Amino acid sequence: MKIIQIVPGFGGTFYCGNCLRDSALIQSLRNEGHDALTLPMYLPLTLNGEPHTDGIPVFYGAVNIYLKQRYPWLRNMPHMLERLLNSYPVLRLAAHKAGSTRAEGLEEMTESMLLGSEGNQRVELGELIKFLQQEKPDVVHLSNALLLGMARRIREELNIPVICSLQDEDVWVDAMRPSFRERIWELMTLNGNYVEGFIAVSHYYAGLMQQRMKIPDEKLHVVHIGVNPDAYEPTVPATDPPAIGFLSRMNEGNGFGLLVDAFLLLKKKQELSSLRLYATGGMTGDDLPFFRKQIQKLKKANLQNQVEVLHDFRQDRLKDFFKKITVLSVPVLKGEAFGLYQLEALASGIPLVQPALGAFPEIIETTGGGVIYRPNTAAALAEKLEEALASGAGLEVMSRAGTEAVAQRFNCMNFTRKLVEIYQQILESNPTQYAGSTSTGR
Repeated sequence: MKIIQIVPGFGGTFYCGNCLRDSALIQSLRNEGHDALTLPMYLPLTLNGEPHTDGIPVFYGAVNIYLKQRYPWLRNMPHMLERLLNSYPVLRLAAHKAGSTRAEGLEEMTESMLLGSEGNQRVELGELIKFLQQEKPDVVHLSNALLLGMARRIREELNIPVICSLQDEDVWVDAMRPSFRERIWELMTLNGNYVEGFIAVSHYYAGLMQQRMKIPDEKLHVVHIGVNPDAYEPTVPATDPPAIGFLSRMNEGNGFGLLVDAFLLLKKKQELSSLRLYATGGMTGDDLPFFRKQIQKLKKANLQNQVEVLHDFRQDRLKDFFKKITVLSVPVLKGEAFGLYQLEALASGIPLVQPALGAFPEIIETTGGGVIYRPNTAAALAEKLEEALASGAGLEVMSRAGTEAVAQRFNCMNFTRKLVEIYQQILESNPTQYAGSTSTGR
C-alpha cells in the first residue's frame, strides 16, 4: 500500500511529540513493507537536528503564505522569490522567530487554509494536488484536522480516501481570538465530510472531538500511539540524588512554571535537600521571557545550581536525560490529547506524575506506570511528587509496569498495524469508489 502523510513541520526548535509520532509512523509503515512518504508543510520537519523530508520540498512555505495572506499584492511575486522564501535556511530562520507557532495572530491564515480552493492558498493547494497525482498514493493521511481544507480536492481529484488524525487541535483553536473560534470549528466540521476516517489518539480526545466536530461513530477510531521499545534503554529510576525531569516545550501552557514552583516548595524540606530538576524540550522566541522569569525565581531562591536545562533534546541525548531522573512530570495546565513524552519516559523505566486532566489518567491507568494528582496546582504537584519520590519499592513497581506496557500495548508496531487495518477496511468497503487505488493488496 502507498501512503502519503501530510504533516506540519516545526523547524526543530522544541520537542514536538506530534512530529515524532508522525515520523515513527512512516518508518514503521516502511518496516512493514509499505511505500510511505512524509509531505511536510509550512516549516521543515526537523528531527535530531536534521531536516527529515526524504528530499520532498516543503509545501505551503510558512514565510511565503504568510506574506501573501498579509500583503495581497505579493500573491503574484516572481517564482524566483518564492523559491528563496521556501528555501530551508529561510524557513529554519522563521522557525526561531516569535509567533511562528502561535495561534494568536494567525486566525485569518487558519481560516483561509480551511477554505481550501476558496482560500488565498489555492495556488499552493494546486501544487500539492499535482504532486499527489504524480505519486499516486492509495491513502492520504492528514496529521491533524487543521489541514482539512485540502481534503475535498484530494478525495475528488485523486479518487482516494483521506484519513485524519486528531490530536490537540483544540489547543490551537481555543487560543485564537473569540470571534474566530466558532468559524474555525464550523469549517473543520464541514471539511470533515470529505474524510473517511478520523484517528483519535485517546478515548478522552475522541469524545471531545466527536462533540466539537459532530463526527459520526462509524468514522471515529481510537488508536493509542506507540514508540519503538528497542530505541530505549530501560533503567532503574535514579535516587542518588533524586531528580525530577521535564520533557516538553518549556512554556507556560505545558506547565514548566508550575513544576518550577513545585520544585521550590520541595526544596524547603530538609529530607529533599539533594533533589535536582532536569528540564529539556527547547522553546520558541515567544517562550523566552517566560523561561527567563522561571530562571530568575530559581536564582532568587539560590537554587540555580540545583537545576540543569538541557538544550540538546535529540533522541540519542534523551537516553542520558532519562538516566538522571527519578520521575517525569509535565503538568500541562489544561491537559493533553496524549503526550508522547509519557511513552518515552515509560519505555526508559521512568514513572510519571501527571495532573488528572486530558488523557493523562487514561494513559497512567492503562500502563500502571505513574500516578495522578488534583487539582493542578504547585502545592498538589509538590505533595504528589514527594509521595512518589519516597515510595521506594513503589517506584520500581511503576518502572517495570511502564516498560512492560510500552512493549506490549504501546509498541509502535501495534499502532501501525491497527492503522493499516483501518486503511484496508475503508478501501475494501467501497472498491468501486476507490477503483483508482493501485496497491491495496500489499
